[in-house]
Amino acid sequence: MRRTPVPALPRNPAAARLRPLVAAARLRNPAVARLRNPLVALLAALVAASAVLLGAGSAEAAGYRYWSFWEGNGKNWEYATQGPSLLRPDDGAVQGFRFAVSEDSGDAAQPRRAPDFGAICAGTPAKDGQKRVALVIDPGTAADAPDGEKPPAPRTACARVAPDASSAEALAAVAKPLRYDSSAMLCAISGYPKSGCGEQVSGEDGSAKPTPSATASGTAADEADGDGGGGPSVGLLVGIGAVLLLGVAAVVQARRRR
Repeated sequence: MRRTPVPALPRNPAAARLRPLVAAARLRNPAVARLRNPLVALLAALVAASAVLLGAGSAEAAGYRYWSFWEGNGKNWEYATQGPSLLRPDDGAVQGFRFAVSEDSGDAAQPRRAPDFGAICAGTPAKDGQKRVALVIDPGTAADAPDGEKPPAPRTACARVAPDASSAEALAAVAKPLRYDSSAMLCAISGYPKSGCGEQVSGEDGSAKPTPSATASGTAADEADGDGGGGPSVGLLVGIGAVLLLGVAAVVQARRRR
């Protein structure tokens, strides 16, 4: 007995049009769809917050304008570990002072004269009961000068002082007037600069603003070292970390709610 084949049912045009929509609906998880927009907004907020925090770090001081203090080792300059009011140099020592803008002792500009005791003190004979200290005084460049001031030319001098004299006393013997602040920080040599003392210099427009004075080490940059030198401060890094942690926590919480 032959079976009569059953004809296929005609396709419903409306159902055909709905099929792609149903497939798309299956692919789109409502929870994911609800989560996507908040995540995008959250990531955008994190990026913006990080940019603001990093921008704040870079907008901080480009450095400090101050007299740095150096010791000659015969061939090169080494950043002094004591301030001029504390250090008592030996006879035949060479010491340098350089006025410039720098972030910290790691990038401080060195005096632009060689630490050559023989050349500097050649015209100053030794004398019993006194010591000779060669000094290089470099007021720096016009780019580092305060507004309205012109730096004098670099010079050398040979101070002949008492055996127990400090570096500050040797400097005072050949480069008066000196100016110090209340914390014994050296602010001016031979009257330069006329004002200011270790002021913080803005990285955007080169303007200066007052900053707490340094200790007797003779540099305002020593304070900057405690904040991480030229890199982002500890507070800045903590702020960025807190923002990122909040973002991660929000993402985890949103996924748990799906």
